[in-house]
Amino acid sequence: MGRFSHAGGLAFVTISCLMAAGCGRYGEFALPALAGERNITIRVRLDPQPVIRRDELSDVLNPSVVRSKSFFDFYSEFDGRTWHTALAESPDGHSWTKKGRVISPDPATWEGDYIAANGSAVREGDKWLYWYQSGKGIPRIGLAWSDDGIHWRKDPQPVLEPGPRGSWDERGVADPYVLKLGDEYYIYYLGQNRARQQQIGVARSGDGVHWMKLLSNPVMEAPDSRNGIGEPAVWQWKGWYWMLYTARSKTEQRTLRAARSLDGVRWEPVGESIRGNDDWDREVLCDPSVIVEGDITMLWFGGGDKARPDEHLDGQIGSGIVETQP
Repeated sequence: MGRFSHAGGLAFVTISCLMAAGCGRYGEFALPALAGERNITIRVRLDPQPVIRRDELSDVLNPSVVRSKSFFDFYSEFDGRTWHTALAESPDGHSWTKKGRVISPDPATWEGDYIAANGSAVREGDKWLYWYQSGKGIPRIGLAWSDDGIHWRKDPQPVLEPGPRGSWDERGVADPYVLKLGDEYYIYYLGQNRARQQQIGVARSGDGVHWMKLLSNPVMEAPDSRNGIGEPAVWQWKGWYWMLYTARSKTEQRTLRAARSLDGVRWEPVGESIRGNDDWDREVLCDPSVIVEGDITMLWFGGGDKARPDEHLDGQIGSGIVETQP
């Protein structure tokens, strides 16, 4: 999901340029090392009906679910012209009450009037933090914060910018997924190059505002047979880092894929493609969000019955669980 500006051709950038002044902050790092409980993989079970319906809207997609006593979902809704962030609340993760829009783009700023959505929410003490996609033409990632989840203040400038000319994320950064481990934030995100290929990278921050991108990005590359991959969800479970991400075919059908890692940088794909089982999500399965609950991981995702690159998917939000299997 999301709109990108495209250009033909593909250029290359050297490591020396990436390290030079003006090319941004880059470095080598990894997430805290894990041991891997055993040689396990995962399977996903999807519920047959959406849990947040689009009603009169064109699409509702991109759930970002956080548990803080009850469940809170900061999701994206498209009104036919603009993507907004809306909020829903649930006692159990299945029955949701919509609370309305909480963040919209500001045309007078760097955001433009198309999108302030596709975000990732984190509960930090008594505050909410929310990293979201916005930008005029080329997507960037901004940060907003709130005391109550309803009223938000935004950082005046984007906190994660596209890479330098010729880089893998030169034409946009989008679809952030943030987790905090110890004193560090890690953001996994979609990047797009000038050949329109979308892949997944990671950056690290001590404050959620100033980010250092991994020099060896992307951490997940798209097979040549697909338009790209993106929309990652990353979590720590059973001695592994796990990732669910979206894979896009050349005809814009979307499925979920899984991968695992011991350091959050070197990823191994596992299992088969996960496809929608029902009429409402038969063409598109995307935008995962997860919460670990003991031996299972609760899952929310976007689904649609029309295969399109960004919107008008008849998008709705579904739920499911992720289980381990030997």
